[in-house]
Amino acid sequence: MTESVIKDRELPDLSNEEIGRYSRHLLLAEVGIEGQKRLKAARVLIVGTGGLGAPLALYLAAAGVGALGIVDFDFVEESNLQRQVIHSTRDIGRPKVASAQDRIKNINPKIKINTYNIMLTSTNALDIMRDYDVVADGTDNYQTRYLVNDACVLLGIPNVYGSIFQFEGQASVFYAREGPCYRCLSPEPPPPGLVPSCAEGGVVGVLPGIVGTLQANEVIKLIVGGGDSLVGRLLLFDAWKMKFRELRLDKDPHCPVCGENPTIHELIDYEQFCGLKKNAGEEPVEIITAKELKERFDRNDPLQVIDIREPHERAIVKFPHARPIPLGQMARRIDEFDPALDAVFICKIGQRSVFAIRALREAGYTGRLLNLKDGVNAWAREVDTTLPVY
Repeated sequence: MTESVIKDRELPDLSNEEIGRYSRHLLLAEVGIEGQKRLKAARVLIVGTGGLGAPLALYLAAAGVGALGIVDFDFVEESNLQRQVIHSTRDIGRPKVASAQDRIKNINPKIKINTYNIMLTSTNALDIMRDYDVVADGTDNYQTRYLVNDACVLLGIPNVYGSIFQFEGQASVFYAREGPCYRCLSPEPPPPGLVPSCAEGGVVGVLPGIVGTLQANEVIKLIVGGGDSLVGRLLLFDAWKMKFRELRLDKDPHCPVCGENPTIHELIDYEQFCGLKKNAGEEPVEIITAKELKERFDRNDPLQVIDIREPHERAIVKFPHARPIPLGQMARRIDEFDPALDAVFICKIGQRSVFAIRALREAGYTGRLLNLKDGVNAWAREVDTTLPVY
Protein backbone atom coordinates (compact mmCIF):
# COMPACT_ATOMS: atom_id res chain seq x y z
CA MET A 1 0.00 0.00 0.00
CA THR A 2 1.26 3.46 -0.90
CA GLU A 3 1.63 5.88 1.99
CA SER A 4 0.54 9.46 1.31
CA VAL A 5 3.32 11.96 0.64
CA ILE A 6 1.13 14.57 2.37
CA LYS A 7 2.11 14.06 6.02
CA ASP A 8 2.48 16.30 9.05
CA ARG A 9 0.54 19.06 7.34
CA GLU A 10 -2.73 20.66 8.34
CA LEU A 11 -5.25 19.83 5.67
CA PRO A 12 -7.52 22.55 4.25
CA ASP A 13 -11.29 22.35 4.44
CA LEU A 14 -13.41 21.83 1.35
CA SER A 15 -16.02 24.42 0.45
CA ASN A 16 -19.53 23.41 -0.58
CA GLU A 17 -18.58 24.29 -4.15
CA GLU A 18 -15.55 22.00 -3.97
CA ILE A 19 -17.63 19.20 -2.49
CA GLY A 20 -19.91 19.50 -5.51
CA ARG A 21 -17.03 19.67 -7.99
CA TYR A 22 -15.19 16.64 -6.58
CA SER A 23 -18.23 14.62 -5.51
CA ARG A 24 -17.27 11.65 -7.70
CA HIS A 25 -14.00 11.43 -5.79
CA LEU A 26 -15.72 11.79 -2.44
CA LEU A 27 -17.97 8.83 -3.24
CA LEU A 28 -14.90 6.59 -3.48
CA ALA A 29 -14.03 5.10 -0.11
CA GLU A 30 -10.38 5.03 -1.18
CA VAL A 31 -10.40 8.83 -1.64
CA GLY A 32 -13.23 10.36 0.37
CA ILE A 33 -13.09 13.74 2.13
CA GLU A 34 -9.65 13.07 3.60
CA GLY A 35 -8.12 12.14 0.26
CA GLN A 36 -9.59 15.16 -1.48
CA LYS A 37 -8.23 17.42 1.24
CA ARG A 38 -4.81 15.93 0.62
CA LEU A 39 -5.16 16.64 -3.08
CA LYS A 40 -6.05 20.24 -2.27
CA ALA A 41 -3.01 20.52 0.01
CA ALA A 42 -0.63 18.94 -2.50
CA ARG A 43 2.01 20.65 -4.64
CA VAL A 44 3.03 18.88 -7.86
CA LEU A 45 5.71 19.96 -10.32
CA ILE A 46 5.32 18.91 -13.96
CA VAL A 47 8.52 19.04 -15.98
CA GLY A 48 7.54 19.62 -19.60
CA THR A 49 4.17 20.62 -21.04
CA GLY A 50 4.38 18.52 -24.18
CA GLY A 51 2.83 15.15 -24.97
CA LEU A 52 3.13 13.73 -21.45
CA GLY A 53 2.81 17.02 -19.59
CA ALA A 54 -0.47 17.82 -21.31
CA PRO A 55 -2.59 14.99 -19.82
CA LEU A 56 -0.69 15.29 -16.55
CA ALA A 57 -1.61 18.94 -16.16
CA LEU A 58 -5.18 18.54 -17.38
CA TYR A 59 -6.09 15.61 -15.15
CA LEU A 60 -4.26 16.81 -12.05
CA ALA A 61 -5.97 20.18 -12.36
CA ALA A 62 -9.34 18.48 -12.80
CA ALA A 63 -8.61 16.25 -9.79
CA GLY A 64 -8.15 19.30 -7.56
CA VAL A 65 -4.40 19.27 -6.87
CA GLY A 66 -4.01 22.54 -5.00
CA ALA A 67 -0.81 23.84 -6.61
CA LEU A 68 0.71 22.89 -9.95
CA GLY A 69 4.14 23.98 -11.13
CA ILE A 70 4.91 23.71 -14.85
CA VAL A 71 8.42 23.97 -16.28
CA ASP A 72 9.03 24.46 -20.00
CA PHE A 73 11.11 26.89 -22.05
CA ASP A 74 9.67 25.90 -25.44
CA PHE A 75 7.08 27.53 -27.70
CA VAL A 76 3.98 25.96 -29.24
CA GLU A 77 4.53 24.71 -32.80
CA GLU A 78 1.99 23.36 -35.25
CA SER A 79 3.55 19.89 -35.15
CA ASN A 80 2.87 19.77 -31.37
CA LEU A 81 -0.91 19.83 -31.84
CA GLN A 82 -1.09 16.21 -33.04
CA ARG A 83 -0.61 15.06 -29.43
CA GLN A 84 -0.10 17.99 -27.02
CA VAL A 85 -3.80 18.53 -26.36
CA ILE A 86 -3.30 21.21 -23.73
CA HIS A 87 -2.41 23.64 -26.55
CA SER A 88 -4.60 24.84 -29.43
CA THR A 89 -4.10 26.27 -32.90
CA ARG A 90 -4.41 29.84 -31.69
CA ASP A 91 -1.53 29.19 -29.24
CA ILE A 92 1.07 28.60 -31.99
CA GLY A 93 4.08 30.78 -31.22
CA ARG A 94 3.20 31.29 -27.54
CA PRO A 95 5.32 29.99 -24.65
CA LYS A 96 4.02 26.57 -23.72
CA VAL A 97 3.75 27.46 -20.05
CA ALA A 98 1.48 30.43 -20.90
CA SER A 99 -0.74 28.31 -23.13
CA ALA A 100 -0.90 25.52 -20.54
CA GLN A 101 -1.70 27.96 -17.75
CA ASP A 102 -4.69 29.34 -19.64
CA ARG A 103 -6.04 25.85 -20.33
CA ILE A 104 -5.54 24.73 -16.73
CA LYS A 105 -7.34 27.82 -15.43
CA ASN A 106 -10.27 27.08 -17.73
CA ILE A 107 -10.54 23.61 -16.24
CA ASN A 108 -10.09 24.60 -12.61
CA PRO A 109 -9.77 28.30 -11.70
CA LYS A 110 -9.42 27.47 -8.00
CA ILE A 111 -5.97 25.95 -8.11
CA LYS A 112 -2.65 27.79 -7.93
CA ILE A 113 -0.32 27.63 -10.93
CA ASN A 114 3.38 28.42 -10.85
CA THR A 115 5.02 28.78 -14.26
CA TYR A 116 8.75 28.49 -14.97
CA ASN A 117 9.48 29.60 -18.54
CA ILE A 118 13.08 28.40 -18.30
CA MET A 119 15.20 25.35 -18.98
CA LEU A 120 15.60 23.10 -15.96
CA THR A 121 19.34 22.91 -15.24
CA SER A 122 21.78 21.80 -12.58
CA THR A 123 21.88 25.35 -11.23
CA ASN A 124 18.13 25.85 -10.73
CA ALA A 125 16.58 22.39 -10.36
CA LEU A 126 16.94 21.99 -6.59
CA ASP A 127 15.63 25.49 -5.89
CA ILE A 128 12.56 24.91 -8.07
CA MET A 129 11.81 21.33 -7.02
CA ARG A 130 12.28 21.58 -3.26
CA ASP A 131 8.88 23.28 -2.77
CA TYR A 132 6.91 20.36 -4.25
CA ASP A 133 5.62 17.05 -2.87
CA VAL A 134 5.81 15.11 -6.15
CA VAL A 135 7.61 15.66 -9.44
CA ALA A 136 6.13 14.28 -12.67
CA ASP A 137 8.68 13.85 -15.43
CA GLY A 138 7.28 14.64 -18.87
CA THR A 139 10.64 15.24 -20.56
CA ASP A 140 11.85 13.85 -23.86
CA ASN A 141 15.63 13.82 -23.43
CA TYR A 142 18.10 11.90 -21.32
CA GLN A 143 20.00 14.80 -19.78
CA THR A 144 16.84 16.24 -18.18
CA ARG A 145 15.65 12.77 -17.19
CA TYR A 146 18.83 12.12 -15.18
CA LEU A 147 18.72 15.64 -13.78
CA VAL A 148 15.15 15.19 -12.52
CA ASN A 149 16.00 11.79 -11.04
CA ASP A 150 19.07 12.96 -9.17
CA ALA A 151 17.36 16.08 -7.83
CA CYS A 152 14.41 14.01 -6.61
CA VAL A 153 16.74 11.57 -4.82
CA LEU A 154 18.68 14.39 -3.17
CA LEU A 155 15.44 16.08 -2.05
CA GLY A 156 13.63 12.86 -1.05
CA ILE A 157 10.77 13.48 -3.51
CA PRO A 158 9.03 10.79 -5.61
CA ASN A 159 9.61 11.03 -9.35
CA VAL A 160 6.68 9.86 -11.48
CA TYR A 161 8.32 8.81 -14.72
CA GLY A 162 7.00 8.37 -18.24
CA SER A 163 8.55 8.06 -21.67
CA ILE A 164 7.24 7.48 -25.19
CA PHE A 165 8.55 6.59 -28.64
CA GLN A 166 6.58 5.72 -31.77
CA PHE A 167 4.04 3.18 -30.41
CA GLU A 168 5.74 2.25 -27.13
CA GLY A 169 5.52 3.85 -23.71
CA GLN A 170 6.86 3.30 -20.21
CA ALA A 171 5.77 4.44 -16.76
CA SER A 172 7.12 3.97 -13.25
CA VAL A 173 7.58 5.73 -9.92
CA PHE A 174 11.16 6.27 -8.82
CA TYR A 175 11.21 6.94 -5.10
CA ALA A 176 14.55 6.23 -3.49
CA ARG A 177 13.08 6.11 0.03
CA GLU A 178 10.95 3.11 -0.94
CA GLY A 179 12.58 1.56 -3.99
CA PRO A 180 14.86 2.11 -6.98
CA CYS A 181 15.60 5.33 -8.81
CA TYR A 182 15.97 5.88 -12.55
CA ARG A 183 19.72 5.21 -12.39
CA CYS A 184 18.96 1.76 -10.98
CA LEU A 185 17.11 1.07 -14.23
CA SER A 186 19.52 2.89 -16.56
CA PRO A 187 22.95 3.46 -14.99
CA GLU A 188 24.25 5.05 -18.20
CA PRO A 189 22.52 6.89 -21.03
CA PRO A 190 22.66 5.39 -24.52
CA PRO A 191 25.27 6.81 -26.90
CA PRO A 192 24.15 10.12 -28.47
CA GLY A 193 22.06 9.53 -31.59
CA LEU A 194 21.36 5.85 -30.92
CA VAL A 195 17.78 6.57 -29.81
CA PRO A 196 16.02 9.07 -32.10
CA SER A 197 13.80 11.72 -30.57
CA CYS A 198 10.06 11.81 -31.29
CA ALA A 199 10.81 14.68 -33.68
CA GLU A 200 12.89 12.28 -35.77
CA GLY A 201 11.33 8.88 -35.07
CA GLY A 202 7.68 9.92 -34.73
CA VAL A 203 5.02 9.07 -32.18
CA VAL A 204 1.38 8.08 -32.51
CA GLY A 205 -0.69 10.94 -31.11
CA VAL A 206 -2.70 9.04 -28.50
CA LEU A 207 0.32 7.34 -26.89
CA PRO A 208 1.40 10.28 -24.68
CA GLY A 209 -2.23 10.68 -23.65
CA ILE A 210 -2.29 7.09 -22.38
CA VAL A 211 1.10 7.21 -20.66
CA GLY A 212 0.59 10.72 -19.25
CA THR A 213 -2.76 9.67 -17.80
CA LEU A 214 -1.07 6.67 -16.17
CA GLN A 215 1.41 9.10 -14.63
CA ALA A 216 -1.41 11.32 -13.37
CA ASN A 217 -2.99 8.26 -11.76
CA GLU A 218 0.27 7.48 -9.95
CA VAL A 219 0.55 11.09 -8.73
CA ILE A 220 -2.97 10.96 -7.32
CA LYS A 221 -2.28 7.67 -5.50
CA LEU A 222 0.92 9.08 -3.98
CA ILE A 223 -1.02 12.05 -2.65
CA VAL A 224 -4.15 10.27 -1.47
CA GLY A 225 -2.30 7.21 -0.15
CA GLY A 226 -3.33 3.60 -0.65
CA GLY A 227 -3.31 1.39 -3.69
CA ASP A 228 -0.30 -0.26 -5.26
CA SER A 229 2.05 2.29 -6.78
CA LEU A 230 4.54 1.63 -9.58
CA VAL A 231 7.47 1.90 -7.16
CA GLY A 232 9.73 -1.03 -8.08
CA ARG A 233 7.77 -1.78 -11.24
CA LEU A 234 8.21 -0.67 -14.85
CA LEU A 235 5.00 -0.71 -16.87
CA LEU A 236 5.49 -1.20 -20.61
CA PHE A 237 2.77 -0.42 -23.14
CA ASP A 238 2.62 -1.20 -26.85
CA ALA A 239 -0.15 0.81 -28.49
CA TRP A 240 0.17 -0.97 -31.84
CA LYS A 241 -0.24 -4.44 -30.36
CA MET A 242 -2.40 -3.17 -27.47
CA LYS A 243 -0.41 -5.02 -24.84
CA PHE A 244 0.78 -4.15 -21.36
CA ARG A 245 3.78 -5.83 -19.75
CA GLU A 246 5.41 -5.30 -16.38
CA LEU A 247 9.00 -5.69 -15.23
CA ARG A 248 10.20 -5.82 -11.66
CA LEU A 249 12.80 -3.22 -10.75
CA ASP A 250 15.19 -3.78 -7.86
CA LYS A 251 17.17 -1.14 -6.05
CA ASP A 252 20.82 -1.25 -7.07
CA PRO A 253 22.98 -1.28 -3.92
CA HIS A 254 25.82 0.17 -6.02
CA CYS A 255 23.73 2.99 -7.51
CA PRO A 256 25.87 6.17 -7.41
CA VAL A 257 22.99 8.35 -6.22
CA CYS A 258 20.65 6.16 -4.12
CA GLY A 259 22.80 3.11 -3.30
CA GLU A 260 24.42 2.08 -0.05
CA ASN A 261 27.50 4.24 -0.64
CA PRO A 262 26.43 7.02 -2.99
CA THR A 263 29.09 9.01 -4.80
CA ILE A 264 26.78 11.68 -6.22
CA HIS A 265 25.90 14.26 -3.57
CA GLU A 266 25.12 17.21 -5.82
CA LEU A 267 23.86 17.77 -9.34
CA ILE A 268 26.38 17.25 -12.12
CA ASP A 269 26.89 18.40 -15.71
CA TYR A 270 24.23 16.27 -17.43
CA GLU A 271 25.09 17.27 -20.99
CA GLN A 272 28.59 16.00 -20.40
CA PHE A 273 27.26 12.86 -18.68
CA CYS A 274 25.05 12.12 -21.70
CA GLY A 275 27.91 12.71 -24.13
CA LEU A 276 26.38 15.80 -25.69
CA LYS A 277 29.41 18.03 -25.27
CA LYS A 278 32.07 17.86 -27.96
CA ASN A 279 35.27 16.12 -27.05
CA ALA A 280 38.34 18.31 -27.41
CA GLY A 281 39.93 15.90 -29.87
CA GLU A 282 36.79 15.23 -31.92
CA GLU A 283 36.93 16.46 -35.51
CA PRO A 284 34.05 18.89 -36.15
CA VAL A 285 31.47 18.12 -38.82
CA GLU A 286 31.49 20.65 -41.65
CA ILE A 287 28.09 22.14 -42.46
CA ILE A 288 26.49 23.64 -45.53
CA THR A 289 23.34 25.78 -45.34
CA ALA A 290 20.30 25.28 -47.55
CA LYS A 291 21.00 28.50 -49.44
CA GLU A 292 24.64 27.56 -49.98
CA LEU A 293 23.59 24.16 -51.33
CA LYS A 294 21.10 25.86 -53.67
CA GLU A 295 23.90 28.08 -55.00
CA ARG A 296 26.03 25.04 -55.73
CA PHE A 297 23.13 23.39 -57.53
CA ASP A 298 22.65 26.55 -59.61
CA ARG A 299 26.36 26.49 -60.56
CA ASN A 300 26.05 22.82 -61.52
CA ASP A 301 28.84 21.93 -59.12
CA PRO A 302 29.56 18.19 -59.12
CA LEU A 303 28.17 16.87 -55.82
CA GLN A 304 27.12 13.67 -54.16
CA VAL A 305 23.87 14.30 -52.26
CA ILE A 306 22.96 11.48 -49.91
CA ASP A 307 19.52 11.19 -48.30
CA ILE A 308 19.85 8.97 -45.22
CA ARG A 309 16.11 8.91 -44.42
CA GLU A 310 14.07 5.72 -44.58
CA PRO A 311 11.65 5.18 -47.52
CA HIS A 312 8.49 6.06 -45.58
CA GLU A 313 10.07 9.36 -44.52
CA ARG A 314 11.35 10.23 -47.99
CA ALA A 315 7.76 9.82 -49.18
CA ILE A 316 6.79 12.85 -47.06
CA VAL A 317 9.26 15.19 -48.78
CA LYS A 318 11.43 14.23 -51.73
CA PHE A 319 14.77 16.02 -51.93
CA PRO A 320 16.14 16.98 -55.36
CA HIS A 321 19.26 15.34 -56.77
CA ALA A 322 19.58 13.01 -53.76
CA ARG A 323 20.58 9.36 -53.68
CA PRO A 324 18.96 7.33 -50.88
CA ILE A 325 21.31 5.41 -48.60
CA PRO A 326 19.79 4.66 -45.18
CA LEU A 327 21.95 5.39 -42.15
CA GLY A 328 22.32 1.74 -41.19
CA GLN A 329 23.84 0.89 -44.59
CA MET A 330 26.35 3.74 -44.71
CA ALA A 331 29.61 2.05 -43.73
CA ARG A 332 29.14 -1.08 -45.84
CA ARG A 333 28.34 0.99 -48.94
CA ILE A 334 31.46 3.13 -48.68
CA ASP A 335 32.64 1.95 -52.12
CA GLU A 336 29.69 3.78 -53.72
CA PHE A 337 31.19 7.17 -52.79
CA ASP A 338 33.69 9.15 -54.86
CA PRO A 339 36.33 10.80 -52.62
CA ALA A 340 37.04 13.32 -55.39
CA LEU A 341 33.58 14.88 -55.04
CA ASP A 342 32.07 16.69 -52.06
CA ALA A 343 29.36 14.60 -50.41
CA VAL A 344 26.36 16.34 -48.79
CA PHE A 345 24.28 14.37 -46.29
CA ILE A 346 20.68 15.20 -45.50
CA CYS A 347 18.05 14.09 -43.02
CA LYS A 348 15.02 15.78 -41.47
CA ILE A 349 16.73 18.27 -39.14
CA GLY A 350 20.44 17.67 -39.64
CA GLN A 351 21.11 15.43 -36.64
CA ARG A 352 21.09 11.84 -37.92
CA SER A 353 23.20 12.89 -40.90
CA VAL A 354 26.00 13.79 -38.48
CA PHE A 355 26.20 10.14 -37.45
CA ALA A 356 26.32 9.07 -41.10
CA ILE A 357 29.34 11.32 -41.63
CA ARG A 358 31.07 9.98 -38.53
CA ALA A 359 30.35 6.39 -39.60
CA LEU A 360 32.05 7.01 -42.94
CA ARG A 361 35.03 8.65 -41.26
CA GLU A 362 35.44 5.70 -38.93
CA ALA A 363 35.26 3.38 -41.95
CA GLY A 364 38.25 5.22 -43.44
CA TYR A 365 36.59 7.46 -46.04
CA THR A 366 38.89 10.36 -47.00
CA GLY A 367 36.65 12.60 -49.13
CA ARG A 368 35.03 15.86 -48.03
CA LEU A 369 31.78 15.36 -46.10
CA LEU A 370 29.20 18.12 -45.56
CA ASN A 371 26.09 18.11 -43.40
CA LEU A 372 23.01 20.07 -44.54
CA LYS A 373 22.33 22.36 -41.59
CA ASP A 374 18.82 21.82 -40.16
CA GLY A 375 18.13 19.26 -42.86
CA VAL A 376 15.22 19.00 -45.29
CA ASN A 377 13.15 21.31 -43.11
CA ALA A 378 15.65 24.13 -43.69
CA TRP A 379 15.41 23.53 -47.45
CA ALA A 380 11.61 23.80 -47.22
CA ARG A 381 11.77 27.00 -45.16
CA GLU A 382 14.57 28.80 -46.99
CA VAL A 383 14.70 27.52 -50.57
CA ASP A 384 11.60 25.70 -51.79
CA THR A 385 8.68 26.99 -49.76
CA THR A 386 6.24 24.83 -51.72
CA LEU A 387 7.49 21.88 -49.68
CA PRO A 388 6.03 21.08 -46.26
CA VAL A 389 7.96 21.35 -43.00
CA TYR A 390 7.36 18.18 -40.99
